[in-house]
Amino acid sequence: MTVTRFAMIRAIGTIRLGFLMAFFWLAAPMTAQAKPYPEPRDLYVNDFAGVIAGDTETRLAATLAALFDETGVEMTVVTLRSRAEFDDAPSTEGFATELFNAWGVGDAGRNDGILVLLLTDDRETRIVLGSAYHQGFDVAAQDIVSRWMVPAFREGRHGEGITAGVAETAERIARRHAASLPPAAVPEAERGFADRFGGWIFAAVFSAIVALGLFERRLRDAFYRLRRCPQCGARGLHRHRDAPENKGTREGRIGRLTVTCDNCDYRDEREYRVSPRRRTGGSRGSFGGGRSSGGGASGRW
Repeated sequence: MTVTRFAMIRAIGTIRLGFLMAFFWLAAPMTAQAKPYPEPRDLYVNDFAGVIAGDTETRLAATLAALFDETGVEMTVVTLRSRAEFDDAPSTEGFATELFNAWGVGDAGRNDGILVLLLTDDRETRIVLGSAYHQGFDVAAQDIVSRWMVPAFREGRHGEGITAGVAETAERIARRHAASLPPAAVPEAERGFADRFGGWIFAAVFSAIVALGLFERRLRDAFYRLRRCPQCGARGLHRHRDAPENKGTREGRIGRLTVTCDNCDYRDEREYRVSPRRRTGGSRGSFGGGRSSGGGASGRW
């Protein structure tokens, strides 16, 4: 009886030791392979995978620098071989969002940064949008990924795909968001069934927001007409604001504000300046501390 009990104890101990050794055997490779997120080498292009030619990288950096100078929107490109080398995130979407937030892409106050990620060995790509972009821009991002990036990546033309994706994203998402415009529409014939209905919903919501904004502006103008004219003293002032030119400069954009009276020849004209958006913190040596809530679009091939 004692011998049997001793044998059972030894067997249980052997099993426990086996499980313990198996655990360390499985955990050791994971510990050895896991690395922290790569530190950014540049604010605009971080080609860790080495798939962007030098002249292409120079043009991309110039494009993204001009975008920041004119709109304040911070966009960066990142290429990696595989996300498995850096993080055990269950999806590319989660990995890309965590990388975005770890680097702090975009302005901390506006959260309007954009990250374009390419994973060459995983054959995946994603455009990550800061938390300030509404869901209508996700539709535009998905169209850019599907039509401009994935076809090029599938053929191994990484530099071309990234260049096209950056150009489309800058024009259809970054600049339109900075100018408070809705995302550029996707041609109906080139969109799928789900995209058409999803885009319609987002467009309807955005149109409602725009309508409320226009109503509010008209309401303010109506109340302005109740003010007395400084020349004749009668009520009936009319205010008209000419929109600044869309072309941005470092000094800002200039518009003209005109006030007239319906009862006399009173007229007052003055210029106003819209300053370009700038980052609230940090310097051009680091990102601005922006955050993403997971918005954007992905593609695989």
